[in-house]
Amino acid sequence: MSTPLLPSNFIRNAIDEDLAAGRYSHVVTRFPPEPNGYLHFGHAKSILLNFGLAKAYGGRCHLRFDDTNPETESEEYARAIEEAVAWLGCDWGDHCYYASDFFETMYRCAVALIERGLAYVDSQTAEEIRARRGTLTEPGENSPYRDRSIAENLDLFARMRAGEFPDGAHVLRAKIDMAHPNINLRDPVIYRIRHLAHYRQGTRWCIYPTYTFAHPIEDAIEGVTHSICTLEFEDQRPFYEWLLEALADAGIFQRPLPRQIEFARLNLTYTVLSKRKLIELVERGLVSGWDDPRMPTLIGGRRRGYCPEGFRIFADRIGVAKADSWIDYEVFEEAQRDALNEIAVRRLAVLDPLELILTNFPADQIEWCAVPNHPQKPEWGTRNLPFTHRLFIERDDYHPNPPPGYKRLSPGGEVRLRYAYIIRCTGHEQDASGRITRVYAEYLPDSKSGTAGADRYKPKGAIHWLSAEHAVEAELRAYDRLFIFPIPGAADESGKERHFLDDFNPNSLVISRIFIEPELAAAPPETRVQLERHGYFITDRYDHAPGRPVLNRTVSLKASWSAKETP
Repeated sequence: MSTPLLPSNFIRNAIDEDLAAGRYSHVVTRFPPEPNGYLHFGHAKSILLNFGLAKAYGGRCHLRFDDTNPETESEEYARAIEEAVAWLGCDWGDHCYYASDFFETMYRCAVALIERGLAYVDSQTAEEIRARRGTLTEPGENSPYRDRSIAENLDLFARMRAGEFPDGAHVLRAKIDMAHPNINLRDPVIYRIRHLAHYRQGTRWCIYPTYTFAHPIEDAIEGVTHSICTLEFEDQRPFYEWLLEALADAGIFQRPLPRQIEFARLNLTYTVLSKRKLIELVERGLVSGWDDPRMPTLIGGRRRGYCPEGFRIFADRIGVAKADSWIDYEVFEEAQRDALNEIAVRRLAVLDPLELILTNFPADQIEWCAVPNHPQKPEWGTRNLPFTHRLFIERDDYHPNPPPGYKRLSPGGEVRLRYAYIIRCTGHEQDASGRITRVYAEYLPDSKSGTAGADRYKPKGAIHWLSAEHAVEAELRAYDRLFIFPIPGAADESGKERHFLDDFNPNSLVISRIFIEPELAAAPPETRVQLERHGYFITDRYDHAPGRPVLNRTVSLKASWSAKETP
C-alpha cells in the first residue's frame, strides 16, 4: 500500500498498478551515478525522487556507482557523490553497490548471449560500424562478421578478455536487427577493449561493458523493481527489456524483471546542467572550481548556503512530468527562501557603512540591547548587542534631501534604530565632492524598544545599525546568476546559434567589505543566517575563520530577477 508521503504522479500510479496486480510485493529503487564528476541540481531531483519513492512505499533505495568507464572515473568522485547524497538527507543503509563488483557476472551474461546466438564479436572499426548503422529513415547493414559461429565468437571473446588484442580491434555486439526502426536496437555494442586500469579493479580487466549493457544487469542483480530514468533513456528502454528477457530465458535472472520508467530531467533557467558545459566553465577558469558557489553542483550549492530542505521543497513544487520543460530559477530560489526562513538565525550587518554619532549619548557608555535570534521563534532566545555613542548605519538609510515617501533618516526626521531607540537627526558632514561622511543625531532616552511608554512614539521607519566600536569587518561574496539570459547559448532573434559562454554573467561574483556582529564573526563555518533586510547568507565552508570572517550571499529576501529584467 502507498502512503501520502509524496504527491500522486504517473510514476506512483504505475507503481500502484504493479503492486495491485501482484507483479511486485515491495518496491526497490536506485540512484545510479557514474563517478566521473560532481553531482548537480538535476541529480538532486533524481535522488529525492528515488529515495522518496522508496520511503513512501516502505521499500529501499540503493546507491549504485555505474563505474564501467575507467577513463573518466575516480575514487574522488565516488566519495564526493556519497557526501552529496548524504547531505541531502538520503540514507542507503547497507545498500551501496558498484558496477565493477559485478563485472564477472556481466561477463557471464555476455557469454550466455553468445551461446544463444544473441551476440557476436565484430572486427570492424568504429567508423565502419557507424557507417553501416543506417539513419532514422534508412535501415542499417549487417556486419560482415555478424554470422560468425558461436564457437568462434566464444573464442574471440575469451581472447579479448585475456588481453590478446589492442584497443579497437574487436567489440562485442548484441545480435538483434540492423533494420529495426529504433536505431538503438541495431546490434548495439555491449563490450569494448580498453587497456586501462580501473580505479577499483586495477588491471584485472581490459574489456569493459557499455553503460546500456551494464545498467539493466545491475538492476536485476540488486533486485530493483522500478528503474527510474530520465527521458534520454526512453529510446533505450526496448534494449533494456530485450536484454533482461534474453537473460531470463537463459536462466540467469528470475522474473519479475525490473521495470524502467522515464521522467523529464530538470532544465533550469540561467544555468547549465550539462556535465560537458560545467567542465568547460571550470577548465576555462570562469569559476574557481566545482565547488564555486555559482556552480549548479551540489557541493557548490552547499557552499553558497542552499539547504537540503530547500531542494526538497523545490522538488515537491515542480513535481514529476513526462515532458521536458524549463523551470525558472526563481522557483528554486523561492523554495530556498522558504526553507531558510525556518532554519536561519537573524543577525545584523551593515554593507555600506555611514558613521552615525549620537551627540547626547555618553562616549564612554555601553548599553546592551536584547535582540531576538528569530522574531517568529521566541524559543530560540535572544542575544545582546552593544549600543554606543558611535554607530554604523547603511548609507542609503540617510538622505539629505529625501524624496516623497522616504521613511528613513533625514535632517530633522526621526526613525527607530531597530531593537533600540528612536533618534532625531540634527545634521551631517560631507566632503568636497558632496559625499556624506558623517551623520549626527540625538537619541530619545525614553524610547527604547520593549520599555514602558516607548510605543507612544510613532516613527515612520526603522533602520538597522551596529556599534562602530564592536562591529567586525568581514568579506562579503555576493553571488548572482551565472548567466544573463534564461537559456544560455540559445539562438538569437535571427536564429543564429551562439556559444553558451557568450551569456556568462561577468557580475556573477562581487566581493566587498562589510561590518557584522561580533557573534557572527565568531560563528563556525557553514552557519546560515538571515542578515536582516539584506538576504540569506552563510559563513564560508572553507575560508571563514575567527579573525577572517567570510560570508557568501545565498539568496536575496525577495526576487530580484524577472523575465522583464533580462538584459
